[in-house]
Amino acid sequence: MGKSISYTEENIRSLDWREHIRLRPGMYIGKLGDGSSPDDGIYILLKEIIDNCIDEFVMGAGKSIDITIKDQNVSVRDFGRGIPQGKLVDVVSKMNTGGKYDTRAFKKAVGLNGVGTKAVNALSSDFRVESFRDDKYKFALFEDGNLLEESNLQSSSKRKGTKVIFRPDSKIFKNFKYRLEYVERMLKNYVYLNPGLTINLNGVKYYSENGLKDLLVDQTNSEDLLYPIIHLKGTDIEVAITHSKTQYSEEYYSFVNGQYTTQGGTHQSAFREGIVKTFREHYGKNYEASDIRKSIISAISIKVMEPVFESQTKTKLGSTEMGGDLQSVRVHIIDFLNNELDNFLHKNPEISEAIQKKIIQAEKERKELSGIKKLARDRAKKANLHNKKLRDCRVHLSDLKNENRLNSTLFITEGDSASGSITKSRDVNTQAVFSLRGKPLNCYGMSKKIVYENEEFNLLQSALNIEESIENLRYNNIVIATDADVDGMHIRLLLITFFLQFFPELIKEGHLYILQTPLFRVRDKKETIYCYSEEERNNALNKLKGKPEITRFKGLGEISPDEFKYFIGENIKLDPVMLDKETTIEKLLDFYMGKNTMSRQEFIIKNLKVELDLIDKKTN
Repeated sequence: MGKSISYTEENIRSLDWREHIRLRPGMYIGKLGDGSSPDDGIYILLKEIIDNCIDEFVMGAGKSIDITIKDQNVSVRDFGRGIPQGKLVDVVSKMNTGGKYDTRAFKKAVGLNGVGTKAVNALSSDFRVESFRDDKYKFALFEDGNLLEESNLQSSSKRKGTKVIFRPDSKIFKNFKYRLEYVERMLKNYVYLNPGLTINLNGVKYYSENGLKDLLVDQTNSEDLLYPIIHLKGTDIEVAITHSKTQYSEEYYSFVNGQYTTQGGTHQSAFREGIVKTFREHYGKNYEASDIRKSIISAISIKVMEPVFESQTKTKLGSTEMGGDLQSVRVHIIDFLNNELDNFLHKNPEISEAIQKKIIQAEKERKELSGIKKLARDRAKKANLHNKKLRDCRVHLSDLKNENRLNSTLFITEGDSASGSITKSRDVNTQAVFSLRGKPLNCYGMSKKIVYENEEFNLLQSALNIEESIENLRYNNIVIATDADVDGMHIRLLLITFFLQFFPELIKEGHLYILQTPLFRVRDKKETIYCYSEEERNNALNKLKGKPEITRFKGLGEISPDEFKYFIGENIKLDPVMLDKETTIEKLLDFYMGKNTMSRQEFIIKNLKVELDLIDKKTN
């Protein structure tokens, strides 16, 4: 036996609030990240501050929020009641302190545990909070969670409310950058859920009058909708429902007290159940649940007293009670749909007929696929998926209690050498590798049948665990890792086509990325610099001077496992694959993968000339 390690009183430590948050940030904000993913920590910090502003609005205090994001600095100002100034420092730095423990002051709020603002403070290099109320003003200034200055009360004629200014700590969030596309999506959700609220971001106004109906309008293209959006509202509940003409899978947006529950929970499960029950009873047919919900695009928002979430980041509701009258969430939602959705269908027979036709068509397609699905599952077993194609990791997205779950990543790569390098250098806890064999099939215009008949697609679908629903997705991040050459770019395009054609919600919800790897390595005896562009290479040459060694990486297989550890570890660079709402998926796929040869050729030539001109300028 090895030598035992001592364990005495000296090993026992007590951490203050600030130390604990900085030591275990994942417990409070999920993953860290650099801002390339919508669930990276810097967005959670912003969300925690905005949540407090929203709770003020819900309580009838303040109808607007002003947000400024410039470089790495964030400012959020509401016009609510203002933090009581005698407790200003305690509210942002003392755990389990806040007004939301008193339901007389805050009803149906999201932030009930008094942690959010403290986490922002502790994880920011600079943090300033200001309170305006009763014609008085007070501020407190912190650095790394430590109080630097607390002002005395001063006279003020400014509107009441609270202002928070912070800068996430770059020692914790490496090379971070706010992507305004993700912030914009977050703010839109806030205004959809709070009609009458105005949010200003860097001077741009966000406002909604029609709630969840506006959300679905923004997330869809009218040309792809089977029928006009059904929009229903009741006491503490609001839903919006439609079906896509072309989409295969289900798509849900669920919210609790204004919080976007990306992982669903009690309310979303009840919503899915209630839709099935209502349609079955309305049509008097015992249709399969999957046929009813196929191609559905919908949203639900509920408000409950003292919601229970399954993590601090509040992405999944665990509550079973509505609060107050103690009516269960499930019963409340199902009863609402049974009454209001059924009434709507009776009053709108043309929509009812369109939905039934869609269900019958889904039933026909399911039966045609049933035999193929069985064969596909058998092939997946014979391929010994978990030993040959997939090198799995230990932590998955479904591990709700694991703080590393949001870091779970699947790298999709091509070629034995590239797969081997990533496999040897990955973090086996959170990073998995799926190996492609050659180029994937161009699946544009094909039916879902091809996913089961094509071995590569079938095994990839199995690895991701998305055959039945993307709610079962095993990995939070799906990363396409291919060479930065013509073949690699083509493989990327084919894989993106696969996801757009059959699983667009994976892209809409921010799960798909492209791995950026360096084009050059410039080094001398003292230093090695990895460069992702011609410009970075030239800067490295100027920095190192002399005659440094320059290596041009032609493919992932040329990068050693030791070097890959650097590129897929904390220095990983990911480009998110994002959809432009103005362009339908059908039009996008038709342009890039269809038969419009001349228009696509002209587009490529034009953009290639621009790219070559840029490279020419950089190298001269």
